[in-house]
Amino acid sequence: MSSEMHFKTVNPGELKDNFFERIGTDWMLVCAGTPDNCNAMTASWGQVGVLWNKPVATCFVRPQRHTYGFVEAQARYSLSFFAPGEKRQELGLMGSKSGRDGDKIAEAGLTVAGFGPENVPGFESAALVLVCRKLYRQDMTGDSFVEPGLVQTHYPKGDFHRVYVGEIEAVFTRE
Repeated sequence: MSSEMHFKTVNPGELKDNFFERIGTDWMLVCAGTPDNCNAMTASWGQVGVLWNKPVATCFVRPQRHTYGFVEAQARYSLSFFAPGEKRQELGLMGSKSGRDGDKIAEAGLTVAGFGPENVPGFESAALVLVCRKLYRQDMTGDSFVEPGLVQTHYPKGDFHRVYVGEIEAVFTRE
């Protein structure tokens, strides 16, 4: 099911959002798969900017996360952002439960919809959805950190993230 009737599309360069707040404070859902078979996870780390002369969004997914296999298997992923302060409980559930153990999307009361010509899964109740095409991926490694305290604080088990850089192909904002 396409959700575009409730959204308008804008050029990535038209975005005026504060992504420090959007990602770091309000959080986002990283989603991949198909609208009928997808998984999503809450993320509070990420970036939006310009790289290789393209508008990009970067997300970080640990290999043990169920969402990892979905992002790996697909050419595209979405980042869904909700209105500030909204869906906080749902985002907490999506970040604390695994899709391996049940339908956490249904448990959170969220509805998946397809976005863009590729029908990339995202969330119907989002205020903003970025559809990204993977351009680059790389595993983080401990020896790449210049500040060793970051490894001690965030990766005491050595469970480093995989970094995904995606070109923002489409932007959908709530009308």
